[in-house]
Parts: sequence; structure tokens; C-alpha cells
Amino acid sequence: MPQNERRVSAAHNSNLLRVSLREQGGIPFKCGGGVCGTCKCRIVLGIENTDAVKAKERKHLSDEQLAQGFRMACQTFVLGDIAVTW
Repeated sequence: MPQNERRVSAAHNSNLLRVSLREQGGIPFKCGGGVCGTCKCRIVLGIENTDAVKAKERKHLSDEQLAQGFRMACQTFVLGDIAVTW
């Protein structure tokens, strides 16, 4: 496992930011409600295992960023295995 990599388990349909907080994953955040955009992260594996992009995310992320797998952790719910970087 590469340095700084962590593997955690979470219930189906768990909020990504809440999982990071609970497991001390380290995804940066300020507001936790989709207002500031601080929790922008990239789903590098398993983007198909996340829920649909929310309107709040579209305010902070361009179509190009969304196509590259960027999401806002506070708005993203995990439906299966993913790998995240930020």
C-alpha cells in the first residue's frame, strides 16, 4: 500500500465526507454543506459507484472536472468500492 493510502469500510450510500471524518481520512473541508467547494476530491477508481452529481457540485466543478472524476465529498454518496485522492 503506498504511503498515505488508507482503506476503510463504509455502509452502502454513505456520505464520502462523513466517512473521511469518521475514519480520519483527511479530505479537507470547511462548510460541509456544498457552499465553499473546499472538499473537492477526485474519484480515481469506481466513479460508477457514486451517486448522481448534485446542483451544488456544478457550481464549483466544471464539466471537464466532472468528466475527470472530480466530486465534492460533502455531496457525494458512496454506493460501492471507490478510490479517492485530493
